[in-house]
Amino acid sequence: MASKWSAADIPDQTGRIFLVTGAGSGLGLETAKAVARKGARVVMAVRNTAAGKAVAAAIADEVAGADLEVRHLDLIDLDSVRHFAESFDSGIDVLVNNAGIMVPPHSLSPQGNESQFATNHLGHFALTGLLLDRLQGPDPRVVTVSSLAHAHGRIHFDDLAGERSYSPIQYYGQSKFANLLFGIELERRLRAAASPAKSLMAHPGFSATGLLRSSGALMRFGANLVMPFVTQSAAEGALPQLYAATEPKAEGGQYIGPDGKRERKGAPVVVRPVAAANDAALARRLWDVSEELTGVRFPLPAAA
Repeated sequence: MASKWSAADIPDQTGRIFLVTGAGSGLGLETAKAVARKGARVVMAVRNTAAGKAVAAAIADEVAGADLEVRHLDLIDLDSVRHFAESFDSGIDVLVNNAGIMVPPHSLSPQGNESQFATNHLGHFALTGLLLDRLQGPDPRVVTVSSLAHAHGRIHFDDLAGERSYSPIQYYGQSKFANLLFGIELERRLRAAASPAKSLMAHPGFSATGLLRSSGALMRFGANLVMPFVTQSAAEGALPQLYAATEPKAEGGQYIGPDGKRERKGAPVVVRPVAAANDAALARRLWDVSEELTGVRFPLPAAA
């Protein structure tokens, strides 16, 4: 990746089906738009279908012939995830686990899980497991979007719901660290099963998206002051996940992020997560807990 990779480098995607979570705004919207422009059929999984349809219409106005479908999915609610999967009757070439919430006040999902862990990790874990047998085509992929915040995350196995002690930033870090543990362990299990599918991870650096709308008022105030000076656009921030989803040279297990200073901005390159993200024993423990909390068992053997 010596040259600067951009959306112009996305190969033709005609005939491929992308499922993008959180496609109604930010990185998800830019991902949906970019692959639709290259001929893909895009299923836009969103919490608010009315808003999602308005976004799809705007994309269609900009991208002639865009093939878009808007479907309801609320990742915080495992019942919604199961309903989505049960009603989904299509194959998928690329699943982009993009949606997320960031540093909200403490709250629990309908199943009693901390909201960030439920939305950012458990919802995507369950969705991937329920749709894994729908992956199709010569180069099927699962792309899970993490964050620079993963570096400060740890899994609070003794208090996953944050009911004894809750810090919005710490639990956001937990969810993003979980994304990487999951994505890397998924790749191990796909290889153990000799599957043609790949699992890749990506992060957007510091990108100007609407993610902080889910945060507390103080965090939003601080972000409004600081973010304009340190961020890149959502379209630029989406490039790492677009690379992971479409670049023929991308390999399973890779983590893609910006090439700039401290990975805050720039063109997509292969980057390294913190060493703990490659801890196979920790990943297996999280996997087992995630299966227990979601009730979803993957049709894959555990990696040796």
